[in-house]
Amino acid sequence: MIDGIDGPKGAQVAALIGRVDRRGRMLWSLPKGHIEQGETAEQTAIREVAEETGIQGSVLAALGSIDYWFVTEGRRVHKTVHHYLMRFLDGELSDEDVEVTEVAWVPLVELPARLAYADERRLAEVAGELIDKLHSDGPEALPPLPHSAPRRRPQTHSHTRNRRPDQSPQPPPGRRANGCGQGP
Repeated sequence: MIDGIDGPKGAQVAALIGRVDRRGRMLWSLPKGHIEQGETAEQTAIREVAEETGIQGSVLAALGSIDYWFVTEGRRVHKTVHHYLMRFLDGELSDEDVEVTEVAWVPLVELPARLAYADERRLAEVAGELIDKLHSDGPEALPPLPHSAPRRRPQTHSHTRNRRPDQSPQPPPGRRANGCGQGP
């Protein structure tokens, strides 16, 4: 979410969220969240930014997706996050979301130093390039948004979520149960 997107580069700021990690460090990142049933990725971006920061915006262009794995409650979870260049429309920054410790407007030039994750720093570079195109060639220079169909069912995040406790996961043929290398 960018405020001042039509103004000079030095005045442009991005809304970031801060969360404290297990070591007590503040990690700054782009707002993000889960696609809910019936939502498109763009609708999710608008909703999640509003929920996590208190501000409203509109989607201008896709920045890209980040695909990663993490472990929670003893299970591996796969997540794909779709990020968008968004224009600030209205609202006041607020950190009322329980998952967010702080929110801040950060100058675009400071994003490489502030963002905690390399993938998000790369997306910030893409955003800067798209903003330059927007300034030099107008809105028609932005790439069209990719088609995003509404999610038909709730997002489960893990193949283990709906498994009965008496069912054990079976690795695919040729894989070990730990997911590494060829099986015996």
